[in-house]
Amino acid sequence: MSLAIKSRRVGMRLLQAIPTIFGILVVCFLLTRALPGDPAAYFAGQMADAESIEAVRKNLGLDKPMPIQFVAYVGDLAQGELGTAISTGQSVTSELATRLPASLELTLGALLLAFVIAVPLGVMAATRPNSWIDHLCRFLVTAGVSLPIFFTGLALMYVFYYLLGWAPAPMGRLDLLYLPPDPVTGFYTIDALIAGDWEVFRAALAQLALPLITLTLFVLAPIARMTRAAMLQTLGSEFVRTARAAGLSGHRVLITYAFRNALLPVVTTLGMVFSFLLGANVLVEKVFAWPGIGSFAVEALVVSDYAAVQGFVLCMALLFVGLNLLIDVIYTLIDPRVGEES
Repeated sequence: MSLAIKSRRVGMRLLQAIPTIFGILVVCFLLTRALPGDPAAYFAGQMADAESIEAVRKNLGLDKPMPIQFVAYVGDLAQGELGTAISTGQSVTSELATRLPASLELTLGALLLAFVIAVPLGVMAATRPNSWIDHLCRFLVTAGVSLPIFFTGLALMYVFYYLLGWAPAPMGRLDLLYLPPDPVTGFYTIDALIAGDWEVFRAALAQLALPLITLTLFVLAPIARMTRAAMLQTLGSEFVRTARAAGLSGHRVLITYAFRNALLPVVTTLGMVFSFLLGANVLVEKVFAWPGIGSFAVEALVVSDYAAVQGFVLCMALLFVGLNLLIDVIYTLIDPRVGEES
């Protein structure tokens, strides 16, 4: 596939994402207005009278009809303004920019670790059916699907922090004894490595370990299960039997023919798993007091903070659309026939 076709394919995917994002904005706008509670009353304070609350509501623009509020909201979005978070008093843009790296460090780290563990495990389970490693794969898949993620997090915290004392207190991204590294990527572990501060790196990695393992166990199951199923199907296909009959080595047949063809459904699973991670992140961040956008969204929901909730949903939608676009690009790299135009 030529570079021009690939670029046109990416451009078409971007255009197709615009209606999706607009629809998400409309639904989120309507749902936030249906939340119980009055943000104007919260912002005005417990001792405010009806006149003060009405003044705050007018200042926030909540006294206007819904269509006018929505047009104003879209106009602010076009200027890069997401509003002010009532719960913190800071702009939603700055809050998301501060908290997003914490969530991405946790989410992407768990996705990468799960992929590194689950794919080789699924391949070995498929090539050695009914062996101990196949039974181990089935056990991990069953446990990952059955155990609620908050239970896994609490169990790991109880064992490794409370009983054994191996893990630090679940109090955020870094112990109070350490200063955060100079921000470059926003990921404390990577920024500490860039600064050459090994002590801060070890401290940040220790804080990251338990929530990272919790999310990894959650997403490891679907990736391992899909890898095993795809490999079993590919290994039993006609072209693999033909390659073996031609005298090709077992390693070449496994990697070049079987694994490459089995990788497409695995990549598809990664896209779905990422969406699961975005939802699971909220629970994990609350359990481990992780200062990410998930905990920010929960706090905003409690006080019916429209701007913060809408900013969170928009951020999640953009992440999901961006990842699906990346998966489409990876598809064409793995198999150029995908998306080929006649």
